[in-house]
Amino acid sequence: VQLQASGGGLVQAGGSLRLSCAASGRTFSSYGMGWFRQAPGTEREFVAAISWSGGSKYYADSVKGRFTISGDNAKNTVYLQMNSLKSEDTAVYSCVADASGFGDSESPYEYDYWGQGTQVTVSS
Repeated sequence: VQLQASGGGLVQAGGSLRLSCAASGRTFSSYGMGWFRQAPGTEREFVAAISWSGGSKYYADSVKGRFTISGDNAKNTVYLQMNSLKSEDTAVYSCVADASGFGDSESPYEYDYWGQGTQVTVSS
């Protein structure tokens, strides 16, 4: 599975962005998908994840109520809608895939595939 993230950019605090992650591979629909982020000098941080069926979604406490993860199996794409952005959301965001299909872990070691990151910068 290859993952290609896009949609990052510069936005003012309180604004919105939507990240997209396009996946290649015939078994995309059986993978759990998620997003991690990493700011300079910090460790990778779990952001959100979705199970292969889309029936289960998981969020870090820091983004609950502001971010929404969704998937479109027909387009092999997972999205991260980010609203009410804060300066502390500034980071490189990477999409990930979990071959088990659950997509329910906050540990980066549970994800089998990583895409390149896309930079999100929120100005205050």
